Amino acid sequence: MIFAARRRTLAAASIAIVFAMGAPGEATAEPPVVAVAANYTIAAERIAAAFTEKTGEEVKLTTGSTGKLYAQIRAGAPFAVMLSADAATPERLEAEGLAAKGSRFTYAFGQLVLWSADEGRFGDGLAAALNDPSVRHVAIANPDLAPYGAAAREALTALGLWEGVRPKIVMGENIGQTFALVESGAAAVGFVALSAVRPPGAPPQGSLIRVPKGAYAPIRQDAVLLLPGAEDETAKAFLAFLGGETARAITAAFGYGVE
Repeated sequence: MIFAARRRTLAAASIAIVFAMGAPGEATAEPPVVAVAANYTIAAERIAAAFTEKTGEEVKLTTGSTGKLYAQIRAGAPFAVMLSADAATPERLEAEGLAAKGSRFTYAFGQLVLWSADEGRFGDGLAAALNDPSVRHVAIANPDLAPYGAAAREALTALGLWEGVRPKIVMGENIGQTFALVESGAAAVGFVALSAVRPPGAPPQGSLIRVPKGAYAPIRQDAVLLLPGAEDETAKAFLAFLGGETARAITAAFGYGVE
């Protein structure tokens, strides 16, 4: 099932996997590594596959929370490109001399939703859903590591719901773990990326409420060329491909906004 496949992919995101696109044994040189925010995992897989189909070149993807990927880059991880879940991290990397100046651009705008694996759970809006006595746990990504978690906390605070919800909160390290907490039933509801619960080609699963966009700052997701990729033609070509029509169409199909 498509949904089960997505679950496996998102669960894998929690431990920062690395894998190659394309058939084993075809590559003659080590492909550049692209560090991908967990919320963008499936879209990035499809874009990497489209890139390989068009150019014959390959990239490797490694996924995790933006905060954890940032820490790995600071520690010397040889990532060539970063697809962040925010705009602040690529900007910081550039300021710290760890990314190529002038290479940053926005590849997606994320959308936050409250999601339940149960069909028809929601009916009377966000506050009613969160205050439902049957909801004992509400999952969010760690706001200190994951921009979608920070957006969830910001929205709940703006809507006057944070203090009431806080005792129920359980945290995932990233958006993939948060999704898994809800899907497994460990939490009745959780704040996740729209792209995780409504990917293209998959039937609707569970129920969701879109969090009002005005309740949180736009989740602008920026890409940047990191220093290990500054002289890598494949890494630079992948970034250019990410900004092109094919990748933008894939991104939009997952429910992200594109400029």
